[in-house]
Amino acid sequence: MTLQPTRDDRFSFGLWTFGWQAQDQFGGASRAPVDTVEAVHKLAELGAYGMTFHDDDLFAFESDDASRQREIDRLKQAMSDTGIVIPMVTTNLFGHPVFKDGGFTSNDRAVRRFALRKVLRNIDLAAELGAETFVMWGGREGSEYDAAKDIRAALARYREAVDLLSEYVLDKGYGLRFAIEPKPNEPRGDILLPTVGHALAFIETLEHPELVGLNPETGHEQMAGLNYTHAIAQALDAGKLFHIDLNGQRGIKFDQDLVFGHGDIQNAFSLVDLLEFGGADGGPAYHGPRHFDYKPSRTEDPEGVWESVSANMRMYLLLKERAAAFRADPEVKEALTAARVAELSQPTLAGGESYSDLLSDRSSYEDFDAGSYFDGKGFGFVRLQQLAMEHLLGAR
Repeated sequence: MTLQPTRDDRFSFGLWTFGWQAQDQFGGASRAPVDTVEAVHKLAELGAYGMTFHDDDLFAFESDDASRQREIDRLKQAMSDTGIVIPMVTTNLFGHPVFKDGGFTSNDRAVRRFALRKVLRNIDLAAELGAETFVMWGGREGSEYDAAKDIRAALARYREAVDLLSEYVLDKGYGLRFAIEPKPNEPRGDILLPTVGHALAFIETLEHPELVGLNPETGHEQMAGLNYTHAIAQALDAGKLFHIDLNGQRGIKFDQDLVFGHGDIQNAFSLVDLLEFGGADGGPAYHGPRHFDYKPSRTEDPEGVWESVSANMRMYLLLKERAAAFRADPEVKEALTAARVAELSQPTLAGGESYSDLLSDRSSYEDFDAGSYFDGKGFGFVRLQQLAMEHLLGAR
């Protein structure tokens, strides 16, 4: 397996990632802006296949039509020159002061209407550029004070917005699907739809749930103390993994947006194993873009920024190589059998068996030897995990 990324790997990056000027709450920018056209050419040179963006990444907030079109035309020409595609587009409803209390769920009705108009315009651009997914991260959709926000009303307004956008996409005949990106907190004290589970429940209340899925991010789930691989597996199980954001996170703290694999490396390994080899036939479980939503460390100069872009792709490919070796190892296969991992795919009830049949089966209860599990009948999970770690470390 080669560690040189190619377009077939479907690696993509947000314009806001390598384009981050490294400002934070405690300091101003430490890097100059990145030109969009130069960035597209650099991504193609490094082996990426796609780039994504918020509207405000490409042109300034409230740009006049001429300025807006000029930047769109520059992007289109760069795409034509390099073959880079735009698989996903999103809208910034969090940066400008007008969105201080959210976009879709602001207490101010006029702001909500402005937010919808802003998104509708960007949906048109997404369709024009051939994007397949429109991501919705509700970074300001939340609160710090319980009395300040009627949460049931906020969810109703969120639902109203997504239903309207879905109707628009259907009426226009756009081939776009929406992907909700959960996050528990930051920048708001508490954000609506904070985890994959919350978002899945919300989607089922929509008028067009078939158009709406998920864009889970590594750090966002881990900020909530959750297992990202589990979240992705649940999204896959629901048929709702429309897009994915990969980065690194080290524990429950602020959203670090590290290079993928530079945080919880074991969870990154299990994630790549799931994505690449977790399909029903042992093949890929996910066929969409491998999208990196990270930020180059504030310590990096422009050269270091592009080295960090390459690092994301190389880390993914290294983990893919290690996961392939893990799956091919005869000792691992024996350990998986001993751990009875495949047995979980066997239905608990036999074909056509009812609860009456189960109740009449003495072997399932009256004659079942539960006591034999004391001091016996281990599953060997530690051995299996050790083998996984040895493959991850390149020791096997």
